[in-house]
Amino acid sequence: MDGMDDGSYEHIAHGVARRDPYHWMRLSEAQRNAIEPDAHTRRVLSHLRAENAHTERVLDHLTGLRKQLYREMRSRIKEDDQSVPYRENGYWYSYRFEEGKEYPIHERKRDTPGSAIEVLLNENILAEGLEHFDLGSYEVSPCNGLLAYSVDTLGRRLYELRVRDLNTGDDLGLSISETSGACAWGDPGTLFYVKKDETLRDARIYRHVLGRAPEEDELVFEERDPAFSCDIQRSRSEAYLIVRSTSTLSTESWVLPVSEPRGEFRLFAARRPGHEYEIFHRPAVHGQRAKWYVLTNWEAKDFRLMECPEERTGREEWTERIPHRPGVLLEDVDSFKDHLVLSERRDGLTHLRIIDERTGAEHEIYFEDTAYVTYTGTNPEWASSLLRYGYTSLTRPHRVMQHDMEARTDLVLKEQEVLGGFRSEDHVCERIWAVAKDGVRVPISLVRRRDTPVNGTAPLLLYGYGAYGHSMEPAFSTARLSLLDRGFTFALAHVRGGEELGRDWYDQGRTVNKMNSFTDLIACAEHLLAGGHGDPARLCCMGGSAGGLLVGAVLNMRPELWRAAVAEVPFVDVVTTMLDQSLPLTTGEFDEWGDPRTKEDHDRMLEYSPYDNVRDAAYPALLVTTALHDSQVQFWEPAKWVARLRDHQQGPAPILLWTDLDAGHGGASGRFERLKEVALNYAFLIWQCGLEPDPKP
Repeated sequence: MDGMDDGSYEHIAHGVARRDPYHWMRLSEAQRNAIEPDAHTRRVLSHLRAENAHTERVLDHLTGLRKQLYREMRSRIKEDDQSVPYRENGYWYSYRFEEGKEYPIHERKRDTPGSAIEVLLNENILAEGLEHFDLGSYEVSPCNGLLAYSVDTLGRRLYELRVRDLNTGDDLGLSISETSGACAWGDPGTLFYVKKDETLRDARIYRHVLGRAPEEDELVFEERDPAFSCDIQRSRSEAYLIVRSTSTLSTESWVLPVSEPRGEFRLFAARRPGHEYEIFHRPAVHGQRAKWYVLTNWEAKDFRLMECPEERTGREEWTERIPHRPGVLLEDVDSFKDHLVLSERRDGLTHLRIIDERTGAEHEIYFEDTAYVTYTGTNPEWASSLLRYGYTSLTRPHRVMQHDMEARTDLVLKEQEVLGGFRSEDHVCERIWAVAKDGVRVPISLVRRRDTPVNGTAPLLLYGYGAYGHSMEPAFSTARLSLLDRGFTFALAHVRGGEELGRDWYDQGRTVNKMNSFTDLIACAEHLLAGGHGDPARLCCMGGSAGGLLVGAVLNMRPELWRAAVAEVPFVDVVTTMLDQSLPLTTGEFDEWGDPRTKEDHDRMLEYSPYDNVRDAAYPALLVTTALHDSQVQFWEPAKWVARLRDHQQGPAPILLWTDLDAGHGGASGRFERLKEVALNYAFLIWQCGLEPDPKP
């Protein structure tokens, strides 16, 4: 890498030279964290502020619309809301929101008549005077008297760990910085937590004994392989502490009995390339000895469930409990005393299958929507026959459900209240399929108002992600109603790179197959237009993070296809970032994108990297958002991309950058502040589609 006097760089790898005229926008970690910014940092910050001012000038005429959208979205929220309580270790836990407040208040009360409500944490008080606040872990000690919690006040996902005495309501004065936010109690006097390394990787696990200084904490696990990150948790049985070390495609677990919190962790099963597994402890019951369930992809691409004795856990001890079914992705397991709950995904939709551990009889919970998502909720009580689960669809607000696994009946415990006259029956949800470039069928979930025409005249917003095996769920959104009420059709493209259609769907959208994600999105757009679901002159796309990469790639490939696009915290300088192992995430993601230190991977990634493939073209209108403290996608990637796009823009459409100078990858904190970001994005799209600001009545 060679620097030049104008602040640009020439990156040279495998005989390929890439000139980067905007490399000067980069800041080191030291520059970012310095109390007094140096001259270079001031130059970069000045540039970001100037870009924000430019965006505000261009969008000045949308000020009223942005405010209106914000009011609409906020008016649909029940501000004084309460969660459904759950019971754990003799207490009922819940949280509530107060009218006008950004953050929840966490509470509990004893499971005895007449018990008073105790406030555990009031996030509004913790967030006072801060531009950003995020609560990480929230773990009550086994004796019920202490609360370990972590907070991020910058947006960098560097959490400070604290402990509160729940008898007095006061913090103990413990402060451990630069943690991942994760923690787990051993006994009431022992707390385990995860520290990050210089690249913000979750790398080390420490044991803290209350009353001692953090400098005395014992290192109990260190992940030395830079491709792996580690975590710690208590088993649902409360019998074990579990350390889990994971890379993109491999897993290793270590266990320690909670009864021996000062002991040494024992290896469960050694890591092997391409082998992923997750473990679930099952205590002795029904005359059976205690054992482990193991969710594994060993000789089972879409995973199967194995079991093994409590003390003999090597892979040679595993026996099959639930066999592999190709095309049915076994995603999660919840073990109860008398029942086993399997979370499965088939044909792009989630399913809950319940097996009676005593008789082997099984059943599924039935759902009638064509595109929906269901998931198991908070179920801390192992001996219960009641399953708490969630359910939502593109037309149905979120529900907290209770399923009686004995009677096979369901009860709605709570449905998200949507104010303002919303009715599910006024909207239509569909699941359709596009045919990709190579003949593969790609699912699309879409929603519109029932009175929105399907004749090629409606504005269409297509959203996609397609990475990390993360499936895009067709869930309800109150904010999205502001687009639907203005005549938009909203569609989710379940492109390859997610896991909607099983593990093979993921493999077909990563590393050597990454181009499929981009051609899938284009195929989905063309299929929707051919079916009359959108106006070809008002087709928009949107995605965030790796979904921003998706947006950037398709804009380069087919700039004429789109009217407008929104890219949130987009990962767009792929090759440069993946060549720099000092950056967060890089070392752990070679299995996702490829390793550009090899010529084959370098050349393939260079074919689609949005920043490297900007060309002279009439690009559509584009709004790019980023955040100064983003730890996942460094802010200079989108900032450089916008600058280069403007250099090559051959059309009149605006290309805008907006940087949140107080947030990280997740954007603004607080339930209302987030809506201002959504209002900005929606106002931009509404403007570009030429719609009147007033929604349908």
